[in-house]
Amino acid sequence: MNEKKSYYITTPIYYPSGKLHIGHAYCTVATDAMARYKRLCGYDVMFLTGTDEHGQKIEDKAREAGVTPQEFVDNIVAAPGGVLDLWKLMNISYDRFIRTTDDYHVESIQKIFRKMYDNGDIYKGSYKGKYCKPCESFWTESQLVDGKCPDCGREVMDAEEEAYFFRASKYADRVRDLLLNTDFLEPKSRVHEMVNNFIDCEGGLQDLCVSRTSFTWGVPVDFDPGHVVYVWLDALFNYMTALGYQNEKYNDLEKFWPADAHFVGKEIVRFHAIYWPAFLMSMGLPLPKKVYGHGWLNFNGDKMSKSKGNVVDPHLLSQRYGVDALRFFLLRSFPFGSDGNFTNELLIQTINNDLANDLGNLVSRTTAMAEKYFGGNLPEGCGADEVETQVAELVRNREISGAVISQHGGRPEALIDLELVREAAGLRAAYEGQMERFQFQNALNAVFGVIQRANKYIDENAPWALAKDMEANGARLAHVLYNLLETIRVCTVLLIPFMPESCDKIFAQIGADKTARTWDSAAQWGVLPATVSVTKGDNLFPRIDMDKELKELDAIMEEAKKAALPALEVEPFLEEQVDFDTFCKSDFRAVKVKACENVKKSAKLLRFTLDDGTGTDRQILSGIAMYYKPEELVGKTLVAIVNLPPRKMMGLDSCGMLISAVHTERGEERLHLLMVDDAIPAGAKLC
Repeated sequence: MNEKKSYYITTPIYYPSGKLHIGHAYCTVATDAMARYKRLCGYDVMFLTGTDEHGQKIEDKAREAGVTPQEFVDNIVAAPGGVLDLWKLMNISYDRFIRTTDDYHVESIQKIFRKMYDNGDIYKGSYKGKYCKPCESFWTESQLVDGKCPDCGREVMDAEEEAYFFRASKYADRVRDLLLNTDFLEPKSRVHEMVNNFIDCEGGLQDLCVSRTSFTWGVPVDFDPGHVVYVWLDALFNYMTALGYQNEKYNDLEKFWPADAHFVGKEIVRFHAIYWPAFLMSMGLPLPKKVYGHGWLNFNGDKMSKSKGNVVDPHLLSQRYGVDALRFFLLRSFPFGSDGNFTNELLIQTINNDLANDLGNLVSRTTAMAEKYFGGNLPEGCGADEVETQVAELVRNREISGAVISQHGGRPEALIDLELVREAAGLRAAYEGQMERFQFQNALNAVFGVIQRANKYIDENAPWALAKDMEANGARLAHVLYNLLETIRVCTVLLIPFMPESCDKIFAQIGADKTARTWDSAAQWGVLPATVSVTKGDNLFPRIDMDKELKELDAIMEEAKKAALPALEVEPFLEEQVDFDTFCKSDFRAVKVKACENVKKSAKLLRFTLDDGTGTDRQILSGIAMYYKPEELVGKTLVAIVNLPPRKMMGLDSCGMLISAVHTERGEERLHLLMVDDAIPAGAKLC
C-alpha cells in the first residue's frame, strides 16, 4: 500500500506579549482551513503552530508585571484564556505546538548558531543603530518612516552594544534571484517590496545583528556568555526544530521538510522571505516551497491594537455567534493576500446573508419538506437517473463545460435538473483550483454559487405545488428533493475545512454517512442512497437582528475598553494655594539627556548628564530606575527645575530636579518623566 503524500504547513508562532485579538486568530484559522483541506484530499498533514517566547519586550513586560519572564509567558500561553485555550476554542486542528522556551528547541538553536559561526557566516562586532522593541527589529536611519518603525509606526530607540552579525550580504544575490525568478514568495506584490526596499536599496542588503547583550531573556550563546541569540534567528528555525532538526525530540524532518507553505502576516514577510532563506543557505538546507504573506485584519480601517482600544475579542464573538460562523466570516469576507476591514456590520451581514439566508435556508427548507411530504424517508427510485450520472461524469472529466445540454427525454423540467447537476458536479474542480492558490474567498464564492442555484431550483420546481397531487407528482417531488439533498451533500463536503462542526450537523440531517463525506465523493453525483433518511434538526444559523445586535456590541466593547484601562489613582490636589510670585521663582528649563546610567548600590537612582544650554553639563539624580532603562532615555528632551540648591545623593551631587508625573496603578506607585518635543532647544525656559 502506497504511503500517503505528506504536506507541511505552518502559521507564525505567536509572540505572547499581551491579549490575543481576532487579528491573531485570522492567520491561524486560514492555516487550519488549509490543513483540513489537505487532510480531506488524503494527505498526511503536519500543521505546526506555537509561541515565540524570547526577547527584550517579554523581559520588560515581565519586569513590569513583577514576575519572571518564564512565568509571564506561561501565564499567556498555558493559563485559562491563553493561547492554547483560544486555539481550542477556534477548533484549530494543529498537529504540533512548539514553544521556543522548550528545552529541545533551545538545544537546537545553540547548535545552529555555533554551526553558522564555525562556517564563517556569523562574526563578532558592535551594533549601533535604531531598534524597534515591539517588533524586535533593527533598522537603519534611511529605512525609518518619519523617524519611526516602518512596520508598526512606533517610536524606535537608539541601540549600541556588542553583538554577533550574520553575513546576510553574502547571500543577497541568491535571495534576490529566489524572489524574482521563482514562486517562493506570494502574493507577487510582496516580491518587489522586499527586493526594492531591502536588497536593491542604497547600501544593499545589510548584515543582520543576531545576538544581544543588553538583556538576558533568550537562548544563550553557549560559547560566549553574556550574548543571547536574536529572537528572529531563534524563532525562524522553529519550523525545523519542531521536526527534530538538531535534536532528538522528534524524527519527522525527512518526511515533512521542506515545508509546503509558511503563512505569515505581511509585517514579518521580510524575515521569512529574506533572512530565513539566507539562514538556510548558510546551513546548506533545502528552502521551503512557499512563503505566503497575507494582509492585516483591520478594524474600521485601522490596524487592531490594544493601545488604540479597537481589539476585537474572539472569545466574545464565538460565544455570541458560534465558532464556525466566526471562522467562516474571516475567510469568506476578505481576500487572503490583502488587508481586510473588520466591522461588526459586515460580520452580521455575512452571517445573515450567507449562513442564514443561503445555506441555512436551503438545508432547513429541504429537510423540512422531506419530513413533511415523505416522513423523512424518500421512496425507492428517486435517486440520480442515468443521464444525470452521465452528465456529472462528463463534467468531472472536463469534457463539457457550460455547454447547453440537449433536452432530456422531451421533459423541460429535466433541463433544470441537469443544470443543477452540472454546476454541482463541476464544483469540486473549481474549488480545488482556488484552494491550491490559497484563495479561500474565491473557493467559498464557488460553493455559495451552487448553494444559491439550489435555492433557485426550489423556487423553479415549487415542491409545495407538486405536493398538492402526490399521486401524479409524488415521484417528481421525491426526485427534486433528492437532487437538493445531493447538492447540499457536495457543498457540505467542501465546507468541512471552514466549518467542521456545522458540516457534521448538516450531514446528520441529510442522512449522509461517512462514505458520502469524502473528497472523492464530492466529485460524484448520486452518492446518497435513494432511500436516504432525513431529519430536520435545529436551525443552524438563526438570523440576527442587525440594529439590536449592533447596539449591544457597541455597549459591550465600550465596557471592555473601559475595563482595559489601568486602574489609576491620581494624587489629590493640594488645598494650600501658592501665590504667583512664589511660583515664578522656580526655573523650569528644557534639558537634553547626553548620558544616563544606573547609580551603583542603588536600585532606584539613575544618574543623568544633561545639556541645559549653558555649555556646561548638569548632573541630576532621579529615583526612576524602576520605570526606565538608562539607554531608553539618551537623546530625550526632559523638563528640570534648575535653581534648586544641590544636594548629595549616594555621595553624588544632584543639581536640580527632573519633573515626573506620579500616579498609583493597581496599588503600585508609578512615575513617568515629563518629555517634551525634541525640537525645543536645551535651556529653553518653560513658562
